[in-house]
Amino acid sequence: MESQLNHTHDAAARSWVAAANLDGTDFPIQNLPLCVFRRQGEGKAFRGGVAIGDQIVDLGALSEATFPDEIDRAAISAGAQPVLNRLMEMGPNAWRSLRHTLFALLHEKANDSMVSVVKDCLVPAIEAQFAVPAQIGDYTDYYTSIDHATNIMKLFGFDGVGPNFRWIPLGYHGRASSIDISGTSFYRPVGQVLQSGRSEPTLKPSEKLDYELELAIYIGRGNVRGHAISVDDAENHVFGIGLLNDWSSRDIQSWEMNPLGPFLSKSFATTVSPWVVTFEALAPFRTALRRSEGEPEGLPYLSSERNSSLGGVDIQLEVWMRSARQRAAQLAATRLSTTSFRHQYWTIAQMVSHHTINGCNLRAGDVLGSGTISGPGEGEAGALIELARNGANPVALTSGEERSFVQVGDEITLRGYCQKPGFARIGFGESRGEVMSARVDVR
Repeated sequence: MESQLNHTHDAAARSWVAAANLDGTDFPIQNLPLCVFRRQGEGKAFRGGVAIGDQIVDLGALSEATFPDEIDRAAISAGAQPVLNRLMEMGPNAWRSLRHTLFALLHEKANDSMVSVVKDCLVPAIEAQFAVPAQIGDYTDYYTSIDHATNIMKLFGFDGVGPNFRWIPLGYHGRASSIDISGTSFYRPVGQVLQSGRSEPTLKPSEKLDYELELAIYIGRGNVRGHAISVDDAENHVFGIGLLNDWSSRDIQSWEMNPLGPFLSKSFATTVSPWVVTFEALAPFRTALRRSEGEPEGLPYLSSERNSSLGGVDIQLEVWMRSARQRAAQLAATRLSTTSFRHQYWTIAQMVSHHTINGCNLRAGDVLGSGTISGPGEGEAGALIELARNGANPVALTSGEERSFVQVGDEITLRGYCQKPGFARIGFGESRGEVMSARVDVR
């Protein structure tokens, strides 16, 4: 389990890239998240990059550069590809080597000859066009927040969550082909809806479109089919974490879900952030697994002392909405909620371990959605259906508008960061998506 602190977590460390040293930056030298990018309008292939302040280290250029001293070219070359899968497959030693190499190259005490080479490999982030970081073969979305599950059950008239929630990290197989990068707009979904008072469904655009605040957990090194990953080894198979919006159509979902679960209500769009933050960067922010008194510890394959003491991660998360009217009036977005990933009932290691206990083989580039992240307090809900009480209590925007569900023209932005006294702030960037009018002909 990657939780040990080292020199890359030193809060006093500074970079020769000035913007990396500014208060509040998402990307100080202690972070170094990865992405896949190219310059806007250049027409070249996408390649891997690493954020430092307001710049991106172009791993493609870095892999071809001539250095006066020896560096880990294998990891840099793997990260320079159009997707990060090759680097993911190399495993934690390569990931750590790349992080430590870049930390040394970007440190304010790096020698001048090395700095000169790296400077030629920098691209301003404002000039970048991003792509989904990995070739995603499979996508599994989990249901791991007991606060979210409890809120949803109450809204639909049920008394608490099902008994299996406390024993199984529940999930379903999602649609990898409709995962898009932040900044991508998508069409309002169309599907079968059973309207109130009717006995037969109709085909229509969704009127109850929702977002879900989640994390994208990128699998690195996979496992051999038939060989489960232990809970204590699971994080060695996790390449890193990004932000994920699991867009959901609640009216389509309520009609189709029984008995097999979500289908068209989820498959139309999922939005991920460009940046993948490594587990090593998150080491200072590890926390104990959250469990209320009397909760079961789980079956032995899901339990360990290490997972109980350090399985959680305190990632602060925010949801923002900006309507078309707000944009037209140049009004700021409205923050809808704030919460933390530390509230999740199941840890990332438990999700990975459970996914493989039946012999399932995970592969580099697979994505696990964390499930909607809601906290126990007021204003900590990770979905609009919770905040607005299924339409009974609409939320107010700065434009004077109200929202029970997401409307055409609305833009939802997810943000995340880790912050703790004595350590540098680690940011996740943002996941942003806008809803367009339905396009499918429903005649």
